[in-house]
Amino acid sequence: MKRVGLIFLAVVLFISSAFVIVSETTWTNDKPHSQLAFTVTHLGFNDIAGTFDDFTTTVKASKPDFSDATFNLAAKIGSINTRVEARNNHLKSADFFDAEKYPELTFTSTGLKSVGKNKFKLTGNLTLHGVTKVVTVDLLYRGQTTNPMTQKLTSAFQITGTIKRSDFGIGEKFPEAVISNEVRISANGEFVQADKQ
Repeated sequence: MKRVGLIFLAVVLFISSAFVIVSETTWTNDKPHSQLAFTVTHLGFNDIAGTFDDFTTTVKASKPDFSDATFNLAAKIGSINTRVEARNNHLKSADFFDAEKYPELTFTSTGLKSVGKNKFKLTGNLTLHGVTKVVTVDLLYRGQTTNPMTQKLTSAFQITGTIKRSDFGIGEKFPEAVISNEVRISANGEFVQADKQ
């Protein structure tokens, strides 16, 4: 009878362990060490780059390799910075982003597919200029370490991809010969694990 009881207990423990809930961790970008940048080609032969300086990204994952991660990003259009004030103001105007009417761009991931060691295809909904489109970008998980200055666990990611401004109705008055339709996106960020409550 004792043996039957032990077997029953072992079965119960096995079943219980199969349903252990893995805790999800939340990471937020360390703003001084993160950048959201874009590049267009001007007049067909010269690249001009800019950044959105005010943005927040949240990553949630339960697996240590981030293979089940979800990403949420929000950036203030008014923080656009191309190093030239007149150009910044023009980009904020109704000719381009119309920052007054559409003050924020957002990205919410809907899927993540592994394509190699620490390499993924990240798919999600990008909302820009009042238009939402499904986009897929390349995601590279660059590793994890403890920041010696803050003693906080830190992870790093890089995102690269291309979108078309015509898909979002941006700068419709300006032909591709002046400003390329393709806009290259490059985001690099360090992410700090949020304190557990």
